Amino acid sequence: MLNKLSHLQTDIIYFHMLKIAVVDGQGGGIGALIVKSLRESFGESLDITALGTNSAATAAMMKAKANRGATGENAIVWNSGRVDVITGPVSVVLANGMLGEVTPKMAEALSSSRAEKLLLPLNQELVTMVGLKKEPLPHLIDELINLMKEKYHVRG
Repeated sequence: MLNKLSHLQTDIIYFHMLKIAVVDGQGGGIGALIVKSLRESFGESLDITALGTNSAATAAMMKAKANRGATGENAIVWNSGRVDVITGPVSVVLANGMLGEVTPKMAEALSSSRAEKLLLPLNQELVTMVGLKKEPLPHLIDELINLMKEKYHVRG
């Protein structure tokens, strides 16, 4: 009996749904496309939190089927330490990114989080990612999905 209980406890302990924060601002189009692609690739096997710098961005990501959403500086700061992966455009870790929507406090919380950051290298905010080839957004999201499949072995 003890061996069976021990095996059952081990199965429960090792099951962990990957928690992902998708961060976006402005209209939320990039974040919504990320959430939609994650859902199409992995179904309900991911726990996706939409973190918007504004309510329009959060609403767009919720419409794309995020599990939950929160808006604003405090929501982003508080949730950044409670996920396994943070994704979105690279500007979410730049103070005053997205035309000033990303506050220095948000950028610090996201970049300092223990979560792995899988950021899309979209050139904005007078920052150019040197050494990367320019790819359209859908191709970058395909790379994100493939990386997650390889790295986290998540199944849909």
